Amino acid sequence: MKNMRKMSVSNKAVIIGGGAAGLFCAGLAAQRGLDVTVLDKNAKPARKLLITGKGRCNVTNNCTPEDFLQNVRTNPRFLYSAIHAFAPADTMRFFEERGVPLKTERGSRVFPVSDKAVEIVDTLTAFAKQSGVKIVPKTRAAAVSCENGAVTGVVCEDRQKFDAAAVVIATGGASYPLTGSNGDGYRLAAQLGHSVIPSRPSLVPVVTAEPWCAEMMGLSLKNVTLTLKNANNKVVYQELGEMLFTHFGISGPLVLSASSYMTEPPQTYRMSIDMKPALEPDQLDARILRDFEEQKNKDFANSLDALLPRKMIPVVVRLSGIPADTKVNSVTREQRRKLVSLIKALPLTPIRFRPIEEAIITSGGVSVKEISPKTMESKLINGLFFAGEVIDVDAFTGGFNLQIAFATAFLAAQSLCPEQ
Repeated sequence: MKNMRKMSVSNKAVIIGGGAAGLFCAGLAAQRGLDVTVLDKNAKPARKLLITGKGRCNVTNNCTPEDFLQNVRTNPRFLYSAIHAFAPADTMRFFEERGVPLKTERGSRVFPVSDKAVEIVDTLTAFAKQSGVKIVPKTRAAAVSCENGAVTGVVCEDRQKFDAAAVVIATGGASYPLTGSNGDGYRLAAQLGHSVIPSRPSLVPVVTAEPWCAEMMGLSLKNVTLTLKNANNKVVYQELGEMLFTHFGISGPLVLSASSYMTEPPQTYRMSIDMKPALEPDQLDARILRDFEEQKNKDFANSLDALLPRKMIPVVVRLSGIPADTKVNSVTREQRRKLVSLIKALPLTPIRFRPIEEAIITSGGVSVKEISPKTMESKLINGLFFAGEVIDVDAFTGGFNLQIAFATAFLAAQSLCPEQ
């Protein structure tokens, strides 16, 4: 009887989660001859992909496997086999061969030329369906069933049962729960005896103490340098790029990346923005002097239009301590020096992260010590595999995390071959 049961399900695989990793793994596994079912709690798959990259979907990073691993924050060695098996170039080839032209932007970020994430979603969904995958929507896995140390299928909350000799948990992390990524995979893995590293937000906006951030809400800064220092005044992150002021503090690519370096409580760090990174302090002072010379009779508050974004000027004027109605020809050298220091290092005081639900990626997940790095199979349960963010791996912003999803899904699919 045992052999009969095994034979009846040996060609069946269930993928829990219809995101990037789940759909990709399912399509590849189906092409290899498996009878694949994807269980997704949403009405439509890949909802989280629709909001990535501000709706544009930063699908990967156009870099070498070696450069990729340099950008993985947590457990990069675990991903060595995966990224060499399916590199960023392979991801780009996959989409371009299916009619999605791609472009590479600053920081080697790769986007669809259309700037529409839905194109990536539609391509992955079509790939899975055309490969013969059955997608079951609005279905939440309650447990993975096992027998004699091997998976036998999945039991759902609505009491549906799906027999399978292989199960892939590809549920994502705990960020953006409304898209279905709410930590279900951690629960399922823990039920099976897996260790789960507690999740914390990574790539997350930062709440700051400064009330003036709200005054600049909506202001996007480009080509500025954000510096993050720890309690010992050591620089732990410094990068040129883009950021955004919000009603609670700061967000945007630079801030999200900086947050992943904040391994201690946020309030122990200090941040600063260099508004003019291309200019040394003396050069900036000379630039300000020239501007003042051209506007001798103007009030100080009205003299910074050529130097700073309009929304930022009232804030900088206040922080400089120079009275707003001071004529620029009366501004002293010492006052000017303070203005230069302010523009070169606008101070910010982190006090906490935004909720984990707003994090683009969560750090933490199923311990890599219990997963084979060459197959993505559980070391504890035969036939159980993991792919994507549910694993305790995460990287910087820039397409690296989606590449992790594709690479780990690729290895899992390669390992789901039906028994001969």
